[in-house]
Amino acid sequence: MSQAVPAGQKWWSGGKSPYNVEYGKLMMWFFLMSDAFTFGAFLISYGSIRFASNSWPDPNHVFRNFPIIGEMNIPLAFVSLMTFILIMSSVTMVLAVTAGHNNDRKGVIKWMIWTIIGGLAFLSCQAWEWTNLYSEGAWWGKIATDAGSHFLNADRTVPTTNFSNFFFTITGFHGFHVFSGVIINIIMLIKAWRGDFDKRGHYLMIEKAGLYWHFVDLVWVFVFTCFYLL
Repeated sequence: MSQAVPAGQKWWSGGKSPYNVEYGKLMMWFFLMSDAFTFGAFLISYGSIRFASNSWPDPNHVFRNFPIIGEMNIPLAFVSLMTFILIMSSVTMVLAVTAGHNNDRKGVIKWMIWTIIGGLAFLSCQAWEWTNLYSEGAWWGKIATDAGSHFLNADRTVPTTNFSNFFFTITGFHGFHVFSGVIINIIMLIKAWRGDFDKRGHYLMIEKAGLYWHFVDLVWVFVFTCFYLL
């Protein structure tokens, strides 16, 4: 049985956190948990509609174009490049956090720059992909495809209203998170360059930014699986 707390006595009176973790990092974990629920709700809704539908666009036909080259016989070549870029940006973020643990200011600055470049490259790729799908009619709920598909309408297009709604909503929501992460990383880079973290004596803010960035990368794995592979 638990013992009653004597009057005037507190279980915790400040100082060291009872959770054995820095307060800001704990709050970041709470935020990421709530954000995971939001993405989870989106993806569960998508999955419910996807598997209840009798016809659905084939990702190998929808995502077949590559900048400059045009149509490619290699399935999902461009989105694979996008995924590689985002994964590599996660690696550079790990290196930035490691440099922060070692109080290596120059290392933090170098790897944060590469992480920001990776984020901007991913956003540029996503902007191209959206523009390409717009030109194919995806914004109006239909995508042109080959003549062999049994989902074709008379105008040689596949009806994709549900697919388009979910695709642009979820990838747009994820893209907003990537954009937010890039802004956060730029702020962290400026603070590192000015020596703010050296004055504090630690680089915990870099680690918190890293948690957010890794979360964004992890979510992309699920988005990639749902939209591009299934």
